[in-house]
Amino acid sequence: MTTTVVAPDSKADRQRAAQMSDRSRAEQRLGQRLVLPAIVVMLVVTAFPMLRAIYLSTFQYSLTDPDDRRFLGVQNYVTALTDSLFWETTLNTVFIMIVTVAFELVIGFVFAMVMHRIIFARGVIRTSILIPYGIITVVSGFAWQFAFSNSNGFINEWLPFVQDSFNWFGQYGSAIAAIMVSEIWKTTPFMSLLLLAGLAQVSEDMIEAAKVDGATWWQRLWKVILPNMRSAIMVAVLFRALDAYRIFDNIFVMTAGAQNTESVSFLTYRQVIEQFQLGIGSALSVLLFISVLLIAFLIVKIFRVDLAAARQES
Repeated sequence: MTTTVVAPDSKADRQRAAQMSDRSRAEQRLGQRLVLPAIVVMLVVTAFPMLRAIYLSTFQYSLTDPDDRRFLGVQNYVTALTDSLFWETTLNTVFIMIVTVAFELVIGFVFAMVMHRIIFARGVIRTSILIPYGIITVVSGFAWQFAFSNSNGFINEWLPFVQDSFNWFGQYGSAIAAIMVSEIWKTTPFMSLLLLAGLAQVSEDMIEAAKVDGATWWQRLWKVILPNMRSAIMVAVLFRALDAYRIFDNIFVMTAGAQNTESVSFLTYRQVIEQFQLGIGSALSVLLFISVLLIAFLIVKIFRVDLAAARQES
């Protein structure tokens, strides 16, 4: 009797699954057709500047003497890659990216937990946490430059182990720390917002089942919550790492590249805007683009997240 009941249900389930699969494929094809115009426009808009930069990077081209433009091939790339200044700025940029993303991931997850679990004044708390992200980066850079100033800032007064006359922007260590504090304060809400979306997708049934099995809070965090948030964590880290690697505003406002605090973006800016060297500046911008692609590839490989499987598309 049991067999006669189960067999038709299994067949019906397979038919429903096949129907859902056909429907999913049809929706997928429709989605591809709908986004195709946007993809074409995006490629045209983004491809032209990149191809133009690659073209200019093969010339010795200075705006102060445009008639002396000469074809160099890959010489600008060789010059950049053999210059110690390029590698110093690259290491400095990678250091800023790793430290800021690490702090933002931890603090952002705490904020996401608070926003997810809070049961009173939820709107006020969520708005308060997200306020820094709504402030323009240049404005927050000026605000933190004022805060760290040894003449009229308040950071030296708040820190008992720092003298009132201490100049945060007088040496590399403290200057880069001030820049990273401004960066972390500004973009942690963005990280927490992405993690909050991932936290909302964790099944409460699994958490309750873990509680019933006697799992502690730490065990539920490491064995249930974080593994089910891996896709959201990867997206948050990917977005912020790429953004942090392109850091420019805070360095421009707070130190203007002094005390060896330059990033790759700031070095490119100096070559193109201040020294009018379009050839080597374009080569640096192409190297920056390649670095961003490499970072994105590494992060996706490290997390090993199949986003199609996460969306149950396969």
